[in-house]
Amino acid sequence: MKIKIYQVDAFSDRLFSGNPAAVCMLEEWLSEELMQAIAAENNLAETAFVVPGEKQFEIRWFTPTLEVDLCGHATLASAFVLFDLLEYPEETIRFHSHVSGWLMATKKEEMILLDFPVDTLDMVTSMEDEIKNCIGVNPLAVYKGKTDYIAVLENEDVVMYLQPDLQEIAKLPARGLIVTAKGREVDFVSRFFAPQSGIDEDPVTGSAHTSLLPLWSEKTGKNRLSALQLSKRGGELWCELKEDRCLIGGQARLYLSGELSYQE
Repeated sequence: MKIKIYQVDAFSDRLFSGNPAAVCMLEEWLSEELMQAIAAENNLAETAFVVPGEKQFEIRWFTPTLEVDLCGHATLASAFVLFDLLEYPEETIRFHSHVSGWLMATKKEEMILLDFPVDTLDMVTSMEDEIKNCIGVNPLAVYKGKTDYIAVLENEDVVMYLQPDLQEIAKLPARGLIVTAKGREVDFVSRFFAPQSGIDEDPVTGSAHTSLLPLWSEKTGKNRLSALQLSKRGGELWCELKEDRCLIGGQARLYLSGELSYQE
């Protein structure tokens, strides 16, 4: 069996930054066990598997340890492969996830805009001590979205320099923990930790911005916001809130392409 595979740096306009993702282009679905084994072998935060349909592409995402409901940067990487490498002729690609529904990706010059469902947040007052144990500082507020906890911190420097306790974060009943604050040169900054999902710190997390965008839109009164994820690799995102949908934009660059060989 031969599988075409690409590795793409997403949410960046240059190599060796942003968030690397693998994209496997399939003719039909593989077993979940095989897809999980491939993702573990790739050892990247996410591997996307894409199967073409009549008018859309089916998509699934795996970390090295488990399948996730939604992944922004691997969807961006998949759209980049289809638009820039496989010469998909339309302006918009329709992806379908069996968990997250319809997801669109539109090419606008160098940028790809992801169209994702917006998250719904609830303020949580019972987890402040647990979150402090995770990050070593008192959060200004704690929220819970569909998959993650979100801690709002005092300023950008606190987000940048905090030293998380990954063992404590791994105890949280969630995919992971987002920490965020108002930015100095952008509207907001963030970092994302998910050791319980096999990712100690994710370089750039598109799906986290489906939670961050409604939070910071309410705080700033703006629908269009700029964002920076303060990982070592770093990543820049352009975001827009449109009713119950999030537009999350970024660029991508190809790192490598090849062929995966597998024999039963």
